[in-house]
Amino acid sequence: MNGGRNCDRINVAIDGPAGAGKSTVARKVAERLGYIYIDTGAMYRAVTLAANRAGIAPDEADRLGMLVGKLDIRLKPGAGGQSVLLNKEDVTSAIRTREVTLRVSQVASHQPVRSRLVELQRQLAADKGIVMDGRDIGTHVLPDAELKIFLTASVQTRALRRFQELDADGRVSLTQLEREIADRDRSDEQREISPLVCAKDAVVVDSTELAIDQVVELIVGLSRTKLAEAK
Repeated sequence: MNGGRNCDRINVAIDGPAGAGKSTVARKVAERLGYIYIDTGAMYRAVTLAANRAGIAPDEADRLGMLVGKLDIRLKPGAGGQSVLLNKEDVTSAIRTREVTLRVSQVASHQPVRSRLVELQRQLAADKGIVMDGRDIGTHVLPDAELKIFLTASVQTRALRRFQELDADGRVSLTQLEREIADRDRSDEQREISPLVCAKDAVVVDSTELAIDQVVELIVGLSRTKLAEAK
């Protein structure tokens, strides 16, 4: 603890599988609490985009390790949401392409990549008042976070949400998205480095039958309870 400065804020870690709504929920929770939102997935996507541009395959661990050490990745909050800057270039939209989505899990599985980004993420959370989402926040990045949430939903629900977010151009079917999300789950759960796992002290929230605002309200309530306990 850094004196009294941190007594009025906690860190909130939100983990869960792809498509569970972590980013949307975490951003809204941060807004409600007056905290800073850190989208760790966007950071890994930025590395993946840089690798794609440099012609580095997602299985080239050594080259990825050299690449990530040279990247300047920053998250900039704004009225329209969080912007992602890669070497001062706004790549907020570019990191959401399918080309990035299909490769990010493999890129994120390499130790050099994770070590560098985890270092940055811990620095951002040092002064408390952070809502951070990802797949290993409560178990690895911020194991001492005062509140840990494991946000999940059925594969079918997550695929439908992702399908509704994509442009309706007919390129991707709902069935294909279900298959890709199931594959992503297996990849995230089985990787050797920081696999997707629910922290023992996490509160599990299944959003299959819940609206986003209901999930946000639940987590905000839990956050305020934890804050009162921490004082």
